[in-house]
Amino acid sequence: MAACSTVPLTGRRQANLVSDTEMQQMAAQSYNQLLSDPSTKVVNNTAQSRKVKEIGGKIATAVTKFMNENGYADQIAGYKWEFNLIDSKEVNAWCMPGGKVAVYTGILPVTLTDAGLATVMGHEIAHAVAKHSNERYSNQMIAQGLGSVLGGAITNSQAGMNVFNQVFGIGAQAGVLLPNSRKQESEADRLGLTFMAMAGYDPAKAVEFWQRMMAQNKGQAPPEFLSTHPSDATRISDIKKYLPEALKYYKR
Repeated sequence: MAACSTVPLTGRRQANLVSDTEMQQMAAQSYNQLLSDPSTKVVNNTAQSRKVKEIGGKIATAVTKFMNENGYADQIAGYKWEFNLIDSKEVNAWCMPGGKVAVYTGILPVTLTDAGLATVMGHEIAHAVAKHSNERYSNQMIAQGLGSVLGGAITNSQAGMNVFNQVFGIGAQAGVLLPNSRKQESEADRLGLTFMAMAGYDPAKAVEFWQRMMAQNKGQAPPEFLSTHPSDATRISDIKKYLPEALKYYKR
């Protein structure tokens, strides 16, 4: 049952016990349920919603180009990109397997600019491209003693779908329930900078976005050692280290 895949750009090997097809099917099901829920307010035909789709489309094109040119085309096979803006005060955005993206209006006052929004969307899309969800899902299935379900028709398994809902927290709670690890967050930052650069957005602007986020989180974020996410200060420092790599892909 054991299988491994390689994270693009970073080269990290990761456990991946779930097929991409099954993950994408569960993601599409969960995403459609969320959008059709009466409590979900999808924003359409506004300047902001069009901007989400525009920037998302450019990053998706950049991702496809990068993956094709670097021998990873099979890792995004079957992706059907969707970008939606959801009316919510929550400062959040996410991307599910298969390219199902949601941006919450609550984060727009922090993104402020196209480059700020590209920073967020590039980061979230990078989580999906790096298969962090597959990695977390597999680990959670094993932790719950459900490893025997893996490798089977998990899309038809209630146990499998329950774990998927725990991983993403879609429905009862908006956003991600099980947090990404620090390693995954750093990978998403690094990949996201490259994707936004290829899409035509200055990756150096990511620093300004995270500085705004740090100001918003002041006095609220837990100490870094208590969080799976890197502190804003650590993240900014790491992003500055990744910039020379990302800037190679940026054409003004």
